[in-house]
Amino acid sequence: MVLRLFCQRSLALGKPQYLLTRQVICGSQRNLASLQSSVDHHRTFTSKVSLHQDAFHAQLEDPSSAAILTSLKYPPSVPQTLTEKIVQRHSVGLPKDKFVKSGDYVTLSPYKCMTHDNSWPVATKFMSIGASEINDKKQIVMTLDHDVQNKSEKNLTKYRQIEEFAKNQGVVFYPAGRGIGHQIMVEEGYAWPGTLAVASDSHSNMYGGVGCLGTPVVRTDAASIWATSKTWWQIPPICKVTFTGTLPEGVTGKDVIVALCGLFSNDQVLNHAIEFAGSEESMKSLAVDDRLAIANMTTEWGALTGLFPIDETLQRWLRYKATEAAMCNESPNQSAFNHKSLDDLFANQLSADRGAKYSKFLHLNLSSLSPFVSGPNSVKVATPLQDLAARNIKIDKAYLVSCTNSRASDLAAAAKVFKDAAGSNGGEIPKIADGVNFYIAAASAPEQAAAEMSGDWQALLEAGAQPLPAGCGPCIGLGTGLLEPGEVGISASNRNFKGRMGSTDAKAYLASPEVVAASALHGKIAGPGRYQQPKGWSGVIRSEGDGLMEEGRKITREEALEKVIATREEAFEKVIAQLDGMVEEAEKNILGSDNASQDGDHLTEVLPGFPERVEGEIVFCDADNINTDGIYPGKYTYQDDVTTHKMAEVCMSNYDKAFATTAQEGDILVAGFNFGCGSSREQAATAILAKKIPLVIAGSFGNIFSRNSINNALMGVEVPKLVQRLRATFSGLKTEGSQQDITEPSHNSQSLDSPPPAQQTTPPEEKLLTRRTGWKLVWDVRRSKVDVQEGENGPTWSQKVGELPPNVQEIIATGGLEKWVKKQIERST
Repeated sequence: MVLRLFCQRSLALGKPQYLLTRQVICGSQRNLASLQSSVDHHRTFTSKVSLHQDAFHAQLEDPSSAAILTSLKYPPSVPQTLTEKIVQRHSVGLPKDKFVKSGDYVTLSPYKCMTHDNSWPVATKFMSIGASEINDKKQIVMTLDHDVQNKSEKNLTKYRQIEEFAKNQGVVFYPAGRGIGHQIMVEEGYAWPGTLAVASDSHSNMYGGVGCLGTPVVRTDAASIWATSKTWWQIPPICKVTFTGTLPEGVTGKDVIVALCGLFSNDQVLNHAIEFAGSEESMKSLAVDDRLAIANMTTEWGALTGLFPIDETLQRWLRYKATEAAMCNESPNQSAFNHKSLDDLFANQLSADRGAKYSKFLHLNLSSLSPFVSGPNSVKVATPLQDLAARNIKIDKAYLVSCTNSRASDLAAAAKVFKDAAGSNGGEIPKIADGVNFYIAAASAPEQAAAEMSGDWQALLEAGAQPLPAGCGPCIGLGTGLLEPGEVGISASNRNFKGRMGSTDAKAYLASPEVVAASALHGKIAGPGRYQQPKGWSGVIRSEGDGLMEEGRKITREEALEKVIATREEAFEKVIAQLDGMVEEAEKNILGSDNASQDGDHLTEVLPGFPERVEGEIVFCDADNINTDGIYPGKYTYQDDVTTHKMAEVCMSNYDKAFATTAQEGDILVAGFNFGCGSSREQAATAILAKKIPLVIAGSFGNIFSRNSINNALMGVEVPKLVQRLRATFSGLKTEGSQQDITEPSHNSQSLDSPPPAQQTTPPEEKLLTRRTGWKLVWDVRRSKVDVQEGENGPTWSQKVGELPPNVQEIIATGGLEKWVKKQIERST
């Protein structure tokens, strides 16, 4: 394990040295034998796409023809992003020649599915739908990591139930103390580059740091995967984040993501998939551990995935992992990381196509970054360290914990702060400041073992740090060391939402491991002093759109050349697209088209019994960020005896008590943007169904609400234009201020697996929170469009909307995902 630390530093210099610490590594792994003896390693690989020779060798070698041949290898009319390519690989039941794209609903069979402490609730749901045996045992990974400090009989009983269930099912299981599930997924090779992995936890985005498309699922989805190996997913809009420059000395991956969250804080990537890109030089400056931290916190940024490319940096890291496994005498079948598997991966690796379509573009110059600190109590507030350090902010607690930043390299960076300070302390490791508590917990037992072998763990303990078991702990407000009222804490974790790490009357900041360590040493927010601000520095250079950072900005010759090449490539791609269009039009004229309707619309297949049209009067709730507690009050969430009639009665009551009498059966509910953000309670969807409202339309939906809607047979469509038209007609005002403060009850904290939403907003002069509009709407499912009649004598208009494909229709028509799974089980038996 020490080899990894040494190699990462050596590889940064381009000089990998594999043989120096072989004995140390294998010794550290032997020390873990007792922990790993209970772990049944099942590792398989997806079948690789075979290579086909599309032309003679001489043609492929000829530069004049190679580009054309490459462009003809796949249909040029459907270039795909890396996200789309990975989803394509894991989609099942696609029509022939179908190339998936952003917005498509697909049926997915993930490579891996991880559950943690919530494995028992998932198992309960799994058994309640009639399932008895996990369909693909190699697909499932179970870990215990959240509440590992809790030694109560209730928690230990739950842990025993999960372990016994995993043993009986024959699936991989990692006990409490082995590490955080996301770290295990990466270090054991379950999050494999070019594949798709899911977890019943919102930080599964982290897998993107190693080129694996990771995204969260709710418990019903996890139970569906256990039973059928499948679930559904809608491919999000995809944002491309391009890095330029290189990270300066003293700036880390944590600083990158903290800056991104604060600098692009207007929900630019909300419910998006993110693909990170950049020049070879820029990407080389981001080590794999930096990438894991960045991808991990794309969750807090609001995204559903955060994906890095399978590039040279990742390839070196993977080669090292395979060499490490071989040196410790692990057979290729015991380790996911072996050179044969890597040969297959690199020979068939995926990358985004030229001309792939992205919904938006963001740009960040890494060279212009300095250390950043997030908070207090919000990831959307990011401040340069030097500014906060000047304010002399005293701290009470410091934390080096979580799956974000507690790997061996992070522990080494923190230990270096104290080791460097020892030089002015007579060679002795200095103690942390009086009155400060410093808590450390490794991301996994192997990471702690590596830190112990290098002496970093001991250095931190000598400084006065208090060790905690490998697990989530304080990051999620569980166990020892939580923030008390009035206290100030600084953490290397991923969330600092109010009350997340303890009292709601405390203040929490986020920073890199070295800044956390320096703050613990000095008793106030401080840095280690490694970063030196460049002369002429005027701020962080970033932009949205075409990448031009500022008007009149001087660029280097290399940057200018890149821009010229990019412009020519874009022009070339446009010409190719025009030619493709001409060919397609000619084919239609000559051969005809059986799939087009008479009016030119693409027609969606509608399953027998599924309504082709849904229509009704619009009832308008004019507010953004209506969270799930506004839709279904939290005090009812854990009451199992609430009747359907009562659910209908309290539906939307925290938003507007008049909703119960204003909205009628058969109405179409229209709300603002980010509808259904907040917690994962499924009753937010079932309460609307209990009100007998068949369709919800919004400017946009919270992702978890969107999933829960389909999982519970509630239909939803995003139509931003409709919200804008309703506001222009009935208020004409921008949304400012708040109608009321809807907050999550404290006993619902375990359901808060997505970031808390922005403040609910309504127009200040709007008196009717819920309005009967007199407008009529028809959703034409077959033609994927809505038709709106603005009042009895008002104008009419139509708008294309996202397609509802047959696979999702089937789930809704069956009555939701649980009933669909039951049906699948019945068919198989």
